[in-house]
Amino acid sequence: MPVPPGVVLMGDPRVTSLAAVDNGEPLVDVRDLGLHVHPDKSQRHPDYFLLRAGVAERLGQARRLLPEPYGLLIIEGYRPFAVQEAAFDRHRRRLADADPSLSDHDVFMAASQYVSPPAVAPHVSGAAVDLTLVDESGTRLDMGTEVDATPEESGGACYFAATSISETGRRHREVLAAALGGAGLVNYPTEWWHWSYGDRYWALVTGAPEAIYGPVGSCA
Repeated sequence: MPVPPGVVLMGDPRVTSLAAVDNGEPLVDVRDLGLHVHPDKSQRHPDYFLLRAGVAERLGQARRLLPEPYGLLIIEGYRPFAVQEAAFDRHRRRLADADPSLSDHDVFMAASQYVSPPAVAPHVSGAAVDLTLVDESGTRLDMGTEVDATPEESGGACYFAATSISETGRRHREVLAAALGGAGLVNYPTEWWHWSYGDRYWALVTGAPEAIYGPVGSCA
């Protein structure tokens, strides 16, 4: 899937070359904030609802910035390195098998449209969150695609700025962006649902000299 003009992928040297100097901030459980969380994952993968304290604080700010009747549903936050590595390798192999003419570099970059390379992945730093909008009853709203739709299967509709989605989906994406952006988070533009703070991609977008969160170690 061609990358829209101006979109910088996670595997781009402009991202991977940035330093990450971890500030030692702890992980906290976003369920303590009173946010809606994915019920199945909450039971099977409780680590997914851990985020750095600064990210969790900004999600609380974003929730307060949302107009009625909107709320946030947290799908996934912290992701162990091994889980990220396996997901990236699976997607990279799938793309390579689908088009054997692609070079290793092209496959790597194509894979990073959808799954971040483990070494720079915001999720393994507790810096990123996958989320969506819900109504007052916790029902998911139309966002144009499902969370985790790939560029290939959605025809690029998963990109935040996609023009092929409904007016309702576009409006909901703008509502989400206004609240999360207002709280200091940045979007990974190939995935409307992926937002982060303090990671390398955030540093690139905001002009910060370095990321403040690196891969989770002893704070996990």
